Amino acid sequence: MLFRTAADGRPYHLGPFPLESRPRDPRVADVEAARSPAEPLPPRPAPQGPLGRAARIYRELFAKHAVADPAPKQAPVPDDRALRAIDIKGYAYFMNATQVGVCRVPASAWLRGAEPLAHDHAVVVLVEPERIPEPDNPAHAWVAPAVDEVVDMRAAEIAVAVAGHIRAMGFPARAHVAGDGLVDAERLAVLAGVAVRAGDRLHNPYAGERFALAVVTTPYGLATDQPLAAGARAGARGLRYWLGINGAMSGRERNRRAGRATHLSRYPMEQVRRVDRPTTLILDDEVPRVPKRAAFFDRALRGDLGDKAQAERNRFAFKQPHTAGMMAMMRAMVPLQDGAVAADVDRSRYGDPAANARAIKSLAYFLGADLTGICEVPRYAWYSHGQDGTPIAPKHKYAVVMLIDQEYDTMEGASGDDWISGAQSMRGYLRGAEIAGVMAELIRSVGFAARAQTNVDSDVLHIPLLLLAGLGELSRIGELVLNPFVGPRFKSVVLTTDLPLAPDRPIDFGLQYFCSHCWKCARECPCDAIPWGDKIVFNGYETWKPDVERCARYRLTNAKGSACGRCMKTCPLNKVVTADGPLLQRIASWCGIHAFWLKPLLVPIAVRLDDFLGHGRRNPAKKWWLDLEIVNGVCVKPVKGVSERDLDLDHRIDPEKKPMAYYPASMMPVPNDVGPQPVDRKAAVAMAKRMETPARARARRARGEPPPPEYVPTPPREGVAAADRFDLATYGNAQKTPAR
Repeated sequence: MLFRTAADGRPYHLGPFPLESRPRDPRVADVEAARSPAEPLPPRPAPQGPLGRAARIYRELFAKHAVADPAPKQAPVPDDRALRAIDIKGYAYFMNATQVGVCRVPASAWLRGAEPLAHDHAVVVLVEPERIPEPDNPAHAWVAPAVDEVVDMRAAEIAVAVAGHIRAMGFPARAHVAGDGLVDAERLAVLAGVAVRAGDRLHNPYAGERFALAVVTTPYGLATDQPLAAGARAGARGLRYWLGINGAMSGRERNRRAGRATHLSRYPMEQVRRVDRPTTLILDDEVPRVPKRAAFFDRALRGDLGDKAQAERNRFAFKQPHTAGMMAMMRAMVPLQDGAVAADVDRSRYGDPAANARAIKSLAYFLGADLTGICEVPRYAWYSHGQDGTPIAPKHKYAVVMLIDQEYDTMEGASGDDWISGAQSMRGYLRGAEIAGVMAELIRSVGFAARAQTNVDSDVLHIPLLLLAGLGELSRIGELVLNPFVGPRFKSVVLTTDLPLAPDRPIDFGLQYFCSHCWKCARECPCDAIPWGDKIVFNGYETWKPDVERCARYRLTNAKGSACGRCMKTCPLNKVVTADGPLLQRIASWCGIHAFWLKPLLVPIAVRLDDFLGHGRRNPAKKWWLDLEIVNGVCVKPVKGVSERDLDLDHRIDPEKKPMAYYPASMMPVPNDVGPQPVDRKAAVAMAKRMETPARARARRARGEPPPPEYVPTPPREGVAAADRFDLATYGNAQKTPAR
């Protein structure tokens, strides 16, 4: 328990709850198969309240992608059906299913009158709802009547993604979700061992009786589970559950989370020191507004980085089947990010900014966000121009900033730049778009402007908002914020709105000292894009500035994986702090937040101990996915193999001998010219020598001198129309790399 726990060796595909410990009874299968086919479910009643209506819109949107044609050729999957099931179950748990089971589909499981498909296996997904806000919380009125709609939406999202993954591997698959299914989901839940019958209701040993079900049927052969025995409920929550059976989530951790107020995350962010300004210098009046066209993934899309990067830009993050299963839903949500504000509604109940902030945070956590903060949106956080060159006008006062954890266990099983890396990012972006989209729909329905700012289409830069909303500090990784509890292991989504909100304050947990004495991310970066040197001031921000061009090229053209997140994988702050976590991690986390005076003593020890314990190496127990690459629409074994990095303890770079390329505002492309504008790396390397140190920037301002000329953005070009409008439905990853 000091360094490792039983959870470190728990196979990922077993899920967070010890369902494998419950007794099974194969005779139940015969009883269920003999039951008469169920009647089709009656039309679902109209959703209740603004949240219910918003969730119904998104669930129906996901359901439109329940059926599609499979890839033209089948993937080289293992013959071993158990290995196949690990991949499928693991993916469902990766998408945050509560429990998953697999069974065969008896003829009687098809609804009466439905035309049976040639599918003989079913993957059953069970999803329990998050906690309902307290009665005195304004969010209670939104959430209480909409619980079933929201949990049905989440189950639909997971099932559609799993079906899409199977189809990407070349096998037929159909998702059956609430309001759109051909099978008796309850019968299949019993057969798959995720529920037992209790009279006319289903019961799960850990989730109780309130949960949603969704099913994926397929002819793809999988190892099946046995039904639970009738007495599986008895003793499920006994002492062993309290301690954590087989390394599963313990009852202690579950109770700890349940005991926190619903507007607080599962992590004690309220204990972190708050400050008036971010811990890195931001020269507010000097930071230039920059165009989306300047983001390096967007530059690659336009051809600025050459033909190879341009070709790979259209597949780098989703050139494997798990991510392919998400893409249709991600693209479909874009048109819903903004919309008309309801008129003739009573807005008087929303006059208390503090109460509104409490409600919005509770809503975010109910919908699945992991961490949430609020800030006002500064001028410089708005992009200056859209992807097509059209100017962007700032329009909302507040930002609700939410983090989606990229999932600790999956990252433990990965190298950081192997075939699951892209899926980790896209899962975060999919979930974030869903959460922010539903919240924006609700806020507009009660009379206030709101827009979801997602990875696919954002009018704001996320990094300054993360800092101002008190969700982290800027790290050595450069254009990446670290949170004290999940480190860099997250993706962000933002909701901008005019709903009155009480902002949070920035935080200080000593990260600047830590990153000044830790070079692990720089040491482990596969393309040496993270600086070994000191901080500079870039476009008005104090930062350890990475070589973003080098980083982008590697992520785009990584031949042994999908994208890259190795800096996140190997960061010592990539940890999980729960009641089940190793004692040493919990002690270190407490000291890092509360004992600032100990940092000079503890940080050097912590960094060395992190290496000694092997943190950053791959954990085989957590690898659940099949390594497959999509080439020309067909899954194949990875053409160049699989990245299997662990730690490179001897790697060092002399910053004087490894020049970094910097592209400040003055070197950014013409914002309204969507044609290729090749980068000038030689000039960017020379520009690095002109960057101010934070001390020099402060001294310059004290003398009353103006900003450096490189802070002036490249102006639009007259006579160039905003032609070739960017097609957002093709997915743009511009938000992640803003001020390049």
